[in-house]
Amino acid sequence: MAITIQRADLSAPDFIALIDTHAELMLELSPPGSCHFLPIDGLKTDDVTVWDLRDGDMLLGSGALKHLSDTHGEIKSMHTLSARRGGGLGKKMLEHILNEAWTRGYTRLSLETGSSDGFSPARNLYKAYGFSICGPFGAYKEDPHSVFMTSVL
Repeated sequence: MAITIQRADLSAPDFIALIDTHAELMLELSPPGSCHFLPIDGLKTDDVTVWDLRDGDMLLGSGALKHLSDTHGEIKSMHTLSARRGGGLGKKMLEHILNEAWTRGYTRLSLETGSSDGFSPARNLYKAYGFSICGPFGAYKEDPHSVFMTSVL
């Protein structure tokens, strides 16, 4: 089947399970006070658009775009099932989010990710797409467990 990306059904049991898995992984890799993932209820706000990535009916991953201002968005909830990592699915979701940010007219896209080795693949993906290290943005504060990245679009 072809890989598809569409708006996520945030009430779907498989999507809720994926977000729970994402939360568990974030809490394994960073202390609770330094985890900035959005739980399922945090994804159900008007300023967040959420997509799922599927192979037919099989859910493989997620990604979200949070509206910060008319010119600035934030990448949230990027997650690929562990069994499917390394196959380009993260790139596919990131490209989808970048295209949506351009469509919205954003001139900047930012994100927060972890500083531990477990987040190295994510940081490398973002660097490959032109993101660079920056300081905290929005309501974030400096944290040794966080890496803040941004890209001018």
